[in-house]
Amino acid sequence: MKYYTNLFSQMLHVIKRTDFEKAVREHKTEAHSKGFSSWDHFAAMLFAQLGCAQSLREISYGLRTCLGKLNHLGMKKAPPRSTLSYANNHRPWELFQSVFYQVLKQCQMVAPGHKFKFKNKLLSLDATVIDLCLSLFPWAEYRRTKGAVKLHLLLDHDGYFPVYAHITDGKTHEINVARKLSFPPGSIVAYDRGYVDYSFFQECTDNDVYFVTRQKKNAKFTIVEECKIPKYRNILSDQIIKVTGYYSSKKCTSFLRRVVVWDAKKKKEIVLWTNHLKFGASTIATIYKERWQIEIFFKTIKQNLRIKTFIGTTANALKTQIWTALIAILLIKYMKLRSRVGWSMSNLIAMLRFNLFTYRDLWEWLKNPYNIQPIGPLIEQPEFVF
Repeated sequence: MKYYTNLFSQMLHVIKRTDFEKAVREHKTEAHSKGFSSWDHFAAMLFAQLGCAQSLREISYGLRTCLGKLNHLGMKKAPPRSTLSYANNHRPWELFQSVFYQVLKQCQMVAPGHKFKFKNKLLSLDATVIDLCLSLFPWAEYRRTKGAVKLHLLLDHDGYFPVYAHITDGKTHEINVARKLSFPPGSIVAYDRGYVDYSFFQECTDNDVYFVTRQKKNAKFTIVEECKIPKYRNILSDQIIKVTGYYSSKKCTSFLRRVVVWDAKKKKEIVLWTNHLKFGASTIATIYKERWQIEIFFKTIKQNLRIKTFIGTTANALKTQIWTALIAILLIKYMKLRSRVGWSMSNLIAMLRFNLFTYRDLWEWLKNPYNIQPIGPLIEQPEFVF
């Protein structure tokens, strides 16, 4: 008979300990650790995400009830609340950021391609606001009576993995983060109107990067050429345009393309702008529709993991928790890709939560979750005396 460690332990095996220790040395996170190692901290915070723990007490007591199962996780003992709180506030969150990119490399090795026929890299760029209580998070002032931070994300449609994440205060505009990104030449980036900036359009064009976005209501342009539209599709018009306006025309000097799409569900027109002049109009429309995947990603992580309520109020604790949630979603997506079952993300997260410390072969369980029996020590039944 084969024996296995618990599912949680097998998930952690995806992370190479040598790479993890390299990140520990790089960020010097073992200074003043007082016996609570960086790995113990990481495992505890990942347990908080997968186990849906809502407080430090739940993390500490939840791990404490696992008794001897913690040694399979590489942990010596469950951390007290005060120790975990101190680590969240003082251990650099950059460690968790480094682990995120380490796990991402593992995930990209099994990532399938996107669903389109073209070979260009397809990316979606967006940001989501995470609301905070201003009295508890005074450093995250967003409005007069409201606190918030923004999670900026770049989603790769090869496997729908987040390949870049950045956390800022709620006031930081999306375009300021987008300008710092370096996209691969030939890639196609889909984003909404929050990123519309004419100088950014020109910068993308100069760097051989294609974009697809929505037209702003106050956009000024002149039509250079009317293109032939495909039959029996939802394309109303396809035009080559030039940006007009004194300042706008100086910021963007390239020809752009304007595609008008009819949305049958909402009964309205959707006007798209792109600098890709060769793809069919229907392909351009489908690319922008595919941008909805990043909205689904934000919805999934907010509904199933812990990034809306926080167990620490400092900036370091908040970023540690968000980066751990991103690591958790990477691991779950990695398992979903390796499974033959058509898991939904919410069902997979829920089933993992119920079975974190059961003894099964993780990869066999993912393929046949309802028929793989748990493996554990045999316990003799007590004899009842009447």
